[in-house]
Amino acid sequence: MDKFAPFVVGVIAIGAAVGWLAPGPSEVAPVAPSGGGSDQAKLEVLQDQWLAGEVVLPRGPDGHFYADVAVDGTSALMLVDTGATAVALTAADAEAIGVAWDENEVRPVARGASGDVYGVRVTLDQVQVGDLEARDVAAIVVTDGLDVSLLGQSFLSKVGRVEVVDDKMVLGG
Repeated sequence: MDKFAPFVVGVIAIGAAVGWLAPGPSEVAPVAPSGGGSDQAKLEVLQDQWLAGEVVLPRGPDGHFYADVAVDGTSALMLVDTGATAVALTAADAEAIGVAWDENEVRPVARGASGDVYGVRVTLDQVQVGDLEARDVAAIVVTDGLDVSLLGQSFLSKVGRVEVVDDKMVLGG
C-alpha cells in the first residue's frame, strides 16, 4: 500500500492545482453588448460551453411559459416550447428583429400535428434570455400559421437545465 502513496499524493495535488487555477463563472471575460442591448456587460457563450446564471419564468395564465428573448439585440416575446427542434420565428418577429429571408426560399422545414410546416432556415447570431446567451442558434422563419415565436431546443439545449418546478420554469443554473 505504501508504494502507491506517492502516486495518490501526486493525483490529489494535480487535482487541487487544476481546481484552484480553473476560472469560475465570474472570471469569464465579459464582452461588450452588441447592437441595441443593455449597457451591462454580457457573457460570451459559445455553442458548447456552459452558461452562467439562472432564469425563472412564471407560468402564464394560459398554462404556458413565455420568455422575453433578445435576438441580435432586439426583444421578442416567445413561447418556450421544449418540443420544438429549433427557435421558430413568426414572419412579423423576423422582420422586427431584422432577420433577412427570401420568400422564394420557403420550403417544408418541419412536420407539425397538421402536416408540413413551411419556412426558411436561418441562423441567429445571438439569442439571450436574461443572463443566458447562445450564439449561432439555428432557427426557422415560419411564414404562415404561427401566432407566436417559439423558443425551441436549438437554444434550450445550450442552457444546461430546463426544469418545471410548481408554476415556474427554471432555465440554466
